[in-house]
Amino acid sequence: MRKQVYSLLVDNTPGVLSRIAGLFSRRGYSIDSITAGVTADDRFTRITVVASGDEMILSQIEKQVRKLEDVIEIKLLKDEESVYRELILVKIKADAAMRPGIIATADVFRAKIIDVEKESLIIELTGAQSKIEAFLNLLDGYEILELARTGITGLSRGSQDVTDADEIMRKKAEYEGL
Repeated sequence: MRKQVYSLLVDNTPGVLSRIAGLFSRRGYSIDSITAGVTADDRFTRITVVASGDEMILSQIEKQVRKLEDVIEIKLLKDEESVYRELILVKIKADAAMRPGIIATADVFRAKIIDVEKESLIIELTGAQSKIEAFLNLLDGYEILELARTGITGLSRGSQDVTDADEIMRKKAEYEGL
């Protein structure tokens, strides 16, 4: 089994995320992570889906997602040709004596301390999954009170396959007019 990262450009319409997640549910495909957010052009949303499966399942996922009406474009993001990031917020139990060690660890990873209370710290860290996992492994000796992860989001490197939204919309309108 392998993981595949799909970058979807979709119409920014109500329910689009639900329809995409529903396709996975109906077909019995597993979603490892899913993130969504409006693009620079507010007509569109970028959805990043990470799924696992054998080659046949991953191929079927791509074909089924491509058929959805709201999907304008789907890209397979390959490790060597893409940039992936994830954000975590982690709340750690930390009295005054424990703070210097936690802060030193956070500094090594260029994490930010975003909240300090008497008995806890909240740390924000953005990076590749390997960086996130390494950071969490170093926090193993501390009590993690809460942890929130965004899941992976990503883009392909370079400008060769950047989507021209207006051109896609023109082609889509021509296709629908046939």
